[in-house]
Amino acid sequence: MKITVDFEECLKDSPRFRATIEEVEGDVCELESKLDKLVKLCIGMIDAGKAYNAANKQFVNGIRELAQQSTRDEVIESSLTKFAESLQEMINYHTILFDQAQRSIKTQLQTFVKDDLRKFKEAKKQFDKVSEEKEAALIKNAQAPRNKQHEVEEATNILTATRKCFRHIVLDYVLQINVLQSKRRSEILKSMLSFMYAHLTFFHQGYDLFSELQPLMKQLGGQLDQLVVDAAKEKRDMEQKHSTIQQKDFSNDDTKLEYNVDADNGIAMEGYLFKRASNAFKTWNRRWFSIQNNQLVYQKKFKDNPTVVVEDLRLCTVKHCEDIERRFCFEVVSPTKSCMMQADSEKLRQAWIKAVQNSIATAFRDKGDDGEKLDRKSSTSTGSLDSGGELKERSLKGESALQKVLAIPGNACCCDCGQPDPRWASINLGITLCIQCSGIHRSLGVHFSKVRSLTLDTWEPELLKLMCELGNGVINQIYEARREELGARKPQPGDPRHEVEAYIKAKYVDRRFVRQPSDEELRNKVVSLSKQEKRLSSSSEHLPPRPPPPTPKLRPGSNASGQTVKSADSGIQNSADGSREMLATTPSNNSLADADAAESPPMPMPATLPPPSPCKEVVFYEPKEYSPGLQLYWASCARSLPDMAEALAHGAEVNWVNTEDDKRTPLIMAVQGGSLVTCEFLLQNSANVNQQDAQGRGPLHHATMLGHTGQVCLFLKRGANQNAADIDEKTPLTIAVEAANADIVTLLRLAKMNEEMREAEGPYSQSGDETYQDIFQDFTHMASNDPDKLNRYQQYDPQRP
Repeated sequence: MKITVDFEECLKDSPRFRATIEEVEGDVCELESKLDKLVKLCIGMIDAGKAYNAANKQFVNGIRELAQQSTRDEVIESSLTKFAESLQEMINYHTILFDQAQRSIKTQLQTFVKDDLRKFKEAKKQFDKVSEEKEAALIKNAQAPRNKQHEVEEATNILTATRKCFRHIVLDYVLQINVLQSKRRSEILKSMLSFMYAHLTFFHQGYDLFSELQPLMKQLGGQLDQLVVDAAKEKRDMEQKHSTIQQKDFSNDDTKLEYNVDADNGIAMEGYLFKRASNAFKTWNRRWFSIQNNQLVYQKKFKDNPTVVVEDLRLCTVKHCEDIERRFCFEVVSPTKSCMMQADSEKLRQAWIKAVQNSIATAFRDKGDDGEKLDRKSSTSTGSLDSGGELKERSLKGESALQKVLAIPGNACCCDCGQPDPRWASINLGITLCIQCSGIHRSLGVHFSKVRSLTLDTWEPELLKLMCELGNGVINQIYEARREELGARKPQPGDPRHEVEAYIKAKYVDRRFVRQPSDEELRNKVVSLSKQEKRLSSSSEHLPPRPPPPTPKLRPGSNASGQTVKSADSGIQNSADGSREMLATTPSNNSLADADAAESPPMPMPATLPPPSPCKEVVFYEPKEYSPGLQLYWASCARSLPDMAEALAHGAEVNWVNTEDDKRTPLIMAVQGGSLVTCEFLLQNSANVNQQDAQGRGPLHHATMLGHTGQVCLFLKRGANQNAADIDEKTPLTIAVEAANADIVTLLRLAKMNEEMREAEGPYSQSGDETYQDIFQDFTHMASNDPDKLNRYQQYDPQRP
């Protein structure tokens, strides 16, 4: 608030004037305090800004150093260099902003405080002094006696002079007050306006700078999707190579060396050997030896220049050394010197000796005919990494999975935007996607959509069947049922990403276009599914039970611990030295894990099995209320994936519990229905593989009791707890043994053995036993492609002795 003082009022020196003066002085004092505080805060802000700029400079220098380190990658180097330059420009703009803040706030306001407020204080001092003098003169004039003319005149003269001086001082003081009140407005606003214009300039400069940078940023953003695909492909290739190498036999290092005279790098053979020094102590040192260019050389470190042992292999011989204390030694002798070396095993010694001999022969042949070479592989090789045959490919990947999935009607275009030739899929929804929509689906989270590549990832057979039973047409009928009714526009290829993302979120997260059924429609659906289940359960695909497998016996070489397992079912024999021998490639119908027979006495088995006795007859009762969870429950039993997907879209809980039917879940009902794909669909949608019913039995219990081998294999792969016991304290293995189901006993025993091996290998073990992986892959393929071989049609009967 601006306070002005009237000049006429000041001459009266009235109480009103004095009150105004007092108010002005208090206001000016408070103004001085606020301005001092603002200047100090400005100084602190400038200091903090300078510290920020210093830290920012170090950060930019770090970006430059990273760019210099990435000189082999032109995209990273050029992009980081450009980013560093832009950020440095922003630092310069920041510096200018802080300089302007120092000039506009600190300097201008400090000048105002020091000059104008100082003048006001000086004028106030003079005013206070002359006011006191005037008061004293008035008092003296009033006290002068009437009869003393001399004192009266003196008092009158002093009062006149004091009043004249007071008028002069008070007018100057009032002028100073009014000027200060007027100037404070302009000075403060001028200072702040200058500061705000500095900010405006700073942000304009930043906007212009990043507008120039935006095309590069958009270009890089456009390349990121392709970079992600390329990185995924490279990762997949490396994982494939890793898996291929891991599947080869590295039980000993003897298979790692092979003589190759035509190697691209000119090194025919290389590896570690111990070399005896020629000094008096005859010490042995481990060195990296290689045969190259008809020379035998070695080196300690990669950067070291190789030390030549033999200049020309044509002039030397090689022989065994059995007359020294060390094993596996051989000697290379030349006309001038000899070199004693030691291999790690007898096979490696033979390999090196043969390699030297072949190098000698090659050197002589090359001298006679420059164009000829010896055979690429020496007949005396110790065995290559590729020996032993190639493992068959057990899972579909690449074009095979792509062709099968795209052959489904509607799958040839992206489910959400219509982009042709999609290369990605959502495995829990069962749809195909383009690369842009797959990125948006991935951002939704795996509880909404699980994205997988149709060309880069390996596809399990049950997952591929799931994709083939759903498809874009089925899912869009569910999730886009009300789209046209609501007038929502479906995205087209090339639409902006934010529009496609908004549509996908509305479709799958908010489920805005799903048509909710009425109570009557839901009731009819549930009743229809229950009747469909009854038709399936009484159909001809349930064959009569087969005869039981013969009583298992311990084979020679087995031990009581069950560590040495040999069965036609698993196709594996563990020999005494730990190596494995493949006996068969697929499970048979007459096998039982010997590990189980080794730990328990032979189990008497009847010549013929009694009639099938189901775990619990599936009967439809009129429920208290109909819900999407009940639809999912019966659709799982009826093996209807479209109805299951519809129930989930209507909000069904995947782990819904039927309290009126022994607390069974949809996954348990899927086991009753006997469909492997139905179980896979529920598991992909986060069904709990270990959720138990009122009898304490989980899906693995039910699959074991019904003899569904493929489902047992699936649940074990998905982490089912095979040690869980029901209310009768029976585990799945106990039930499988009592039912004489050899395949399931084999699977459960192998899973338990694999778990024990992983625990023994330590907390960071990932792979487990390769035998376990191979056999489970065989069972998986058989369950999906040839289920009749696994169908025993013998169910667990708890009353059977």
